[in-house]
Amino acid sequence: MAIVKMKKLALAVVRSQKEALLRELMKHGCVEFSEISGAVEESGLSGIVKNEDSELLKYKQAYSSLLQGLALLDRYVPEKTGLLSAKPELETSAFLDDTGMWGAVQFAESIIEDDDRIRKLSAEESRQKGIVETLKPWIPLNVSLDTQGTEYAAVMIGTIPARFSLADAARAVEDITDEAQLYTVSDDKTLHYIMIIFLRDKLPEVQEAMKAFGYSPAAAAGMPGSSRELSGKAEAALREMAAEKERCRARIESEAVRRDELKFAADRISARISMAEAESKLYGTESSVYMQGWIPAEKEKELESLFRSFDCAYETTDPEEDEYPAVPVSLKNNRITDGLNMVTNMYSLPAYGSVDPNPLMAPFFILFFGLMMADMGYGILMVIAALIAMAKMKPEGGTLSFCRLLLWGGIATFAMGALTGGFFSDAPKQLYDLICESKGIEPVWQGFPKLFSPTENSIAVLIGALVLGWMHLNAGMVISFVQKWKAGNKAGAIWEEGALWCLLLGAAVFLLKKLNVLPWIPNAVAVGALIAGIAVLLFGAGRDAKGFGKVTAAFGCIYNTATGWFGDILSYSRIMALMLAGGVIGQVFNTVAIMPAKSSGINAVTIIAFVIIFLLGHAMNFGLNLLGCFVHDLRLQCLEFFGKFYQDGGKAFKPLKVNGKYIKAK
Repeated sequence: MAIVKMKKLALAVVRSQKEALLRELMKHGCVEFSEISGAVEESGLSGIVKNEDSELLKYKQAYSSLLQGLALLDRYVPEKTGLLSAKPELETSAFLDDTGMWGAVQFAESIIEDDDRIRKLSAEESRQKGIVETLKPWIPLNVSLDTQGTEYAAVMIGTIPARFSLADAARAVEDITDEAQLYTVSDDKTLHYIMIIFLRDKLPEVQEAMKAFGYSPAAAAGMPGSSRELSGKAEAALREMAAEKERCRARIESEAVRRDELKFAADRISARISMAEAESKLYGTESSVYMQGWIPAEKEKELESLFRSFDCAYETTDPEEDEYPAVPVSLKNNRITDGLNMVTNMYSLPAYGSVDPNPLMAPFFILFFGLMMADMGYGILMVIAALIAMAKMKPEGGTLSFCRLLLWGGIATFAMGALTGGFFSDAPKQLYDLICESKGIEPVWQGFPKLFSPTENSIAVLIGALVLGWMHLNAGMVISFVQKWKAGNKAGAIWEEGALWCLLLGAAVFLLKKLNVLPWIPNAVAVGALIAGIAVLLFGAGRDAKGFGKVTAAFGCIYNTATGWFGDILSYSRIMALMLAGGVIGQVFNTVAIMPAKSSGINAVTIIAFVIIFLLGHAMNFGLNLLGCFVHDLRLQCLEFFGKFYQDGGKAFKPLKVNGKYIKAK
């Protein structure tokens, strides 16, 4: 339950064994390689040692093809998988075997080609369908649409809006020349489709006259052939394209049996990408390769035995303090505190050399979450969901942390629900009262026993939440005090945290005297304790200031302490607010669900209505509470608790290892 101690690794291996060594390091999964280009340049060896070439781009392109191929298979032939199914497992060595890998890449590329062909055919289909629609009104016209007439006769093929009279249009043409004829090809609700034949030397006059009728040349004008011929060709092309699309689709669907092959190949290519990325950070000569990185100190002996089996030279050293920002961070936790890794990762990893907040935060986070939810029914649902997910999915990493956090949060929710007597709010009590009322019996059961009720004892719950907040903040101060003391900053520990404790102690004595909790304390002692606390705090705040700076430091300290602590402690009232809100909303849904039975009696209809309203209402209340309690609990930890001691900025430890997306490496 701490930040794993890291060691710096420097290693040189003969070139012929580089590939084998990288494969073994990937199997062990405990070495993170670091960039050494800066060190090479500073050493003046940039002309002697060169950066190692890698096939990173090639592998990334292959990986992209495999993922795209799998996505296409899922689109054309969706995979049927069990709910919460676990990943299949294979030995790590299987991920480093190249057999058949590139064949799977070619297969994925063939799927992509078929899909590209389908998309191109679909685009061409749209174009051909547009042509058919364009030609449809001109089917009765048995004339080539690209006709321009003869040497002496001109032809105009086009449309005029349906609001204009064709007779008026014909007369307008005839007024220009007697040698003219307007033919109606077809009509619809919006347009008249027409053809006009007239003497060519009258073309300008006819065009000008037709402008008054909104004439537009036909979209199909200029096509070689009649409308019927062109439409037949387009429909034949559509049939051919539909058949080809079906052939492409059938080829894709028939290969769905190779889906697992693609998944395995994708994970193997992913392993190659990891190796290529590590290789790109190496430098070497014609005969040797040099690498540098970080390893957990606890893995040092394991790696030493590995290195002895290779022709290599290596050295491990503890990082200097000025190297801490570059040291990767790995957190080692037990089953309880591991669930809080999710919270820490959402905020920021702790800096190397500082303290792991998870074991310190775990009891508070779990307790606060349970208090906010505080319902036995919801707690049981959370525990069941977490246990089923862990049993069926066999999760790892962040998913496992989430499941464990859900489990411990569910246990805490059930425990706090037992203290408040909540089981889906007051559902058992309301059902009991309804049954008694239907039978004419006086109800005597008062519900599950409870230590306190958020609705009946809201002030006491609020005070309890503020007291928990005071304890939470002081726990953070204790951690900060210990950190400073161990780091040698004893003066800072005494005059910052220590001085504030003096003020808090003096304020507590003064308050207890005024509230008559400790009446035997003389007034002078109570006032003196408060004044002494203020004096110690002000002295600590201004101890390093000079001149007038002591005055400004004193005022700043008073303001920050008064407003800061008041605001921080008041933030914990959200514990009471969420506990109260969840319980009251649950009561409302229970009341609404039971209303039909109260008004019409218990029968099949009212029972069905109760079940539907109850399930929907509590599903919504449970979902909102789950999200709200997590977010507000997260806020209390990250802003209030971490603000007292936490040093963030750590970067995650990412060793070279097999990390399958579809298949789990043993």
